[in-house]
Amino acid sequence: MPKDGGIGASSKRREDVRFLTGNGKYTDDINMRGQAYVHFLRSDVAHGTLTKVDTSAAAAMPGVVQIFTGEDFAEIGGMPCGWQVTDKHGDPMQEPKHPVLAHGKVRHVGEPIAAVVAETLAQARDAAEAIEVDIAELPAVVNMKDAVKDGAPKVHDDLPGNLCYDWGFVEENKGAVDEAFKNAAHVTTLELTNNRLVANPMEPRVAVGDYDRSDGEHTLYTTSQNPHVIRLLMGAFVLGIPEHKLRVVAPDVGGGFGTKIFHYQEEAFCTFAAKAVNRPVKWTSTRSEAFVSDAHGRDHVTKIELALDADNNFTALRTDTYANMGAYLSTFAPSVPTWLHGTLMAGNYKTPLIYVNVKAVFTNTVPVDAYRGAGRPEATYQLERLVDMAAHELGVDPIALRRQNFITEFPYATPVAVEYDTGDYNATMDKLEEMTDMSGFEARRKASEAKGKLRGFGVNCYIEACGIAPSNLVGQLGARAGLYESATVRVNATGGLVVMTGSHSHGQGHETSFAQVVAEMIGIDESMIDIVHGDTSKVPMGMGTYGSRSIAVGGSAMVRATEKIIAKAKKIASHLLEASEGDIELKDGAFSVAGTDKSVAWGDVTLAAYVPHNYPLDDIEPGLEETAFYDPSNFTYPSGAYACEVELDPETGQVTIESFAAADDFGNIINPMIVTGQVHGGIAQGVGQALLENCAYDEDGQLLSASYMDYAMPRASDLPFYDVDHSCQTPCTHNPLGVKGCGEAGAIGSPPAVVNAVINAMRSGGHDVKHIDMPVSPSRVWAAMNG
Repeated sequence: MPKDGGIGASSKRREDVRFLTGNGKYTDDINMRGQAYVHFLRSDVAHGTLTKVDTSAAAAMPGVVQIFTGEDFAEIGGMPCGWQVTDKHGDPMQEPKHPVLAHGKVRHVGEPIAAVVAETLAQARDAAEAIEVDIAELPAVVNMKDAVKDGAPKVHDDLPGNLCYDWGFVEENKGAVDEAFKNAAHVTTLELTNNRLVANPMEPRVAVGDYDRSDGEHTLYTTSQNPHVIRLLMGAFVLGIPEHKLRVVAPDVGGGFGTKIFHYQEEAFCTFAAKAVNRPVKWTSTRSEAFVSDAHGRDHVTKIELALDADNNFTALRTDTYANMGAYLSTFAPSVPTWLHGTLMAGNYKTPLIYVNVKAVFTNTVPVDAYRGAGRPEATYQLERLVDMAAHELGVDPIALRRQNFITEFPYATPVAVEYDTGDYNATMDKLEEMTDMSGFEARRKASEAKGKLRGFGVNCYIEACGIAPSNLVGQLGARAGLYESATVRVNATGGLVVMTGSHSHGQGHETSFAQVVAEMIGIDESMIDIVHGDTSKVPMGMGTYGSRSIAVGGSAMVRATEKIIAKAKKIASHLLEASEGDIELKDGAFSVAGTDKSVAWGDVTLAAYVPHNYPLDDIEPGLEETAFYDPSNFTYPSGAYACEVELDPETGQVTIESFAAADDFGNIINPMIVTGQVHGGIAQGVGQALLENCAYDEDGQLLSASYMDYAMPRASDLPFYDVDHSCQTPCTHNPLGVKGCGEAGAIGSPPAVVNAVINAMRSGGHDVKHIDMPVSPSRVWAAMNG
């Protein structure tokens, strides 16, 4: 039976009460006295020289407070990049300035040229239309391979070319890898594209800047996944505001998926403008703006090769990838195709030799950065499509080939510089086979054929690295921020707790699951615990939420702080019970003396902490509040096996997902219901990428998929009922909860499962199709089957 509460219970998400009753407080709900509104005039060309930006007529229009252009920010720092990558020759990456407002040139459609601050949003929009802008249009470059050719248009005139970096990993392996390919009994080669995506969270981005002249304090309210990082980057590197004079608040956030990790121009502008006009300034993105101003995801083109010996053992792997950076370096963009991608190319397999080459390229497109999974979906898709292709070429069962090459002994040091601490890949595959009724597949395939349809079955395995760490290591790899997490646990005199965490919730259910952890440790009801996050003036410095790090890193910080609370409370209880501190036990919200019936309730001890009448103050100071920072020693490594079964109409190319199964190993589970929900959401996004979503530009840099009319988001009818299991648990060995991340797994494991299933269906109909790039839309499927 499920538990009533604490760790392992499917406690209902208590934050959902305010969301479902309309009482959530999002950034757009914040309206301040005297507030003005901003509208950004954005470039409608991808590349050009700004020859004229005349704001005189617009400035005289009704309601206009002030108009800003790039000239106003000429002496202001550019938008910072938070990770520096060193190329294979030891040289630092090319790092161009990223202005708050375009200055001299525009480099992608949607880049802000001017910002109008006015009394109303309508007045700001009207005035923006009156700004006279002349742009001497220049040739744009969109295709990555074209961008690095001699004579290609330069996105940044002050750089030698459009190559940001040429990264090789592990460079000393390259010679041995090449030799292994020369000696291979079989080599499988695949070229593929990981399509560009737009994150499209339900809540668009919003920023509200405020400035208090009485004390010189700036406040930014924003839709952010990591407010402390925004405060650090914007204050220190862009606007030059001391941290103690800058408060960043991220209230309820309606989805992020990575796109709200980054520091954006609009945040810096609203903070700057609030001081300049001496009143609050608010910007709310429209959905159309979001398509050309939010960071995009993925966009890799890869050639990947696998070498096998005569017994079908994997002997070497090598990849050559072009990764699109867009026109500028977004906050963490350089790390995504390198350290978050190359380090996962071993996958679940004991391949002894691996070499990864990545060329990051500037193009006249919207900047690209982390999107749900960030590098790990790209690695998994490449590898799992390749393994499926190898099985087809060798004429062997794709599951058997995977099992033969699975890692089975842990810890396991991969040839790409990470060490998996635990896992059981055969167990997740066993569970998957149990869930999918594989023995009945042929009957289902024949039933489909009787209807004139083709049926296919696809499988894949994945492993990902979550809770990126440790700070000293990632610092050596180029990270310009720490990757620890923080927690302060404050116990009130009557026994209730407030937990202040540097993690941020934007749909993950932290207010429920974090409370479960602390409630379990103390033995009190979860309702006695409040979780506070998202306000840099209230919570200790933390790194926020991304990379499935919240429970593994943020939760571990809470455990450490709560352990300190319990240790001090035991000292107080020992005085109250007149017993040795070593004999005090805490269970079910009461302290007792081991082997006796003497006890004192949690609330009595906490009251004594603030009303210290019964113990010597020279031994224990009053109060009960502790802070802890947790910097993990390693990633956590969730893993799993996914299967997808599809039915395909050969007349139209239409693909229907008939069933989808996911067997995951997330280590210890805090709240099974929340974990299942996270997997469901991730699979939906992965299916969206595999079947529907595609962010496409034309050769002039115009975004062809700039609205929901052209960018196909998945609907309920596109998705099946998922069969999800996370009973195969190998607890993490290096955090106190034994947990691994779960938030991105569905988006990592699902795309290759879907594509493998579609190609399997096509082959069942006699079409020898090697590969189709995502999205495997009806037109692409039909074209592949009809030559």
